[in-house]
Amino acid sequence: MDSDMRWVSWRRRELLAFLLAAVYAAAAPAAAPPVILVLGDSLSAEYGLKRGSGWVALLEDRLARERIPARVINASISGDTTSGGRARLPALLSQHKPTHVIIELGANDALRGLPLAGTEDNLAQMTQAAQKAGARVLLVGMQVPPNYGSDYTKKFAALFAQVAARFHAGLVPFLLAGVADAPDARTLFQSDGIHPRAEAHPRILDNVWPELKKQLPDAARQRQPGSAS
Repeated sequence: MDSDMRWVSWRRRELLAFLLAAVYAAAAPAAAPPVILVLGDSLSAEYGLKRGSGWVALLEDRLARERIPARVINASISGDTTSGGRARLPALLSQHKPTHVIIELGANDALRGLPLAGTEDNLAQMTQAAQKAGARVLLVGMQVPPNYGSDYTKKFAALFAQVAARFHAGLVPFLLAGVADAPDARTLFQSDGIHPRAEAHPRILDNVWPELKKQLPDAARQRQPGSAS
């Protein structure tokens, strides 16, 4: 009889623990959807394009198709440099509280011949600031034409990877891979030869998406309320 009573008591405690766990699970708030902040220049600001045709807008479409309930904030400004992005970032972090920050800056630094050390430091400071604010960072690398000189070209391309490795951030090695180095590259750029046409932006997104998706493992399992699992 004592054995039976102990077994009944144990089963009651087990049932109570299960019920309490279920209650707490039901009461726990759902994970907030990711907030992705894109801090870039004209390559992300749809320069010369119809609104909604740039890679950032296409990213929103991709997230919707993947059923990832993320919010994308495009804070890109044509002509912006890493210095400008560094100055703007603190207010953007405070206002939007992003969970992810994509930094697509540096091309205009090279076009203006700015010192590489300054570009690297700005990227490092932005990465560190975003991480301290609780965001995961994805650095988007750029390359410059060989007419800048082989030494400058190599060092410029390498600095993005160096910053990413230093802060354990994500990295897109070259935003325009498959565009700037494509056999038909001229047809993929606007008349200025600098800004990609709308036809190139799906390829640009294909360069960014795999690296961003690596940073969204939990979000990828989130579903909109009422959707099928």
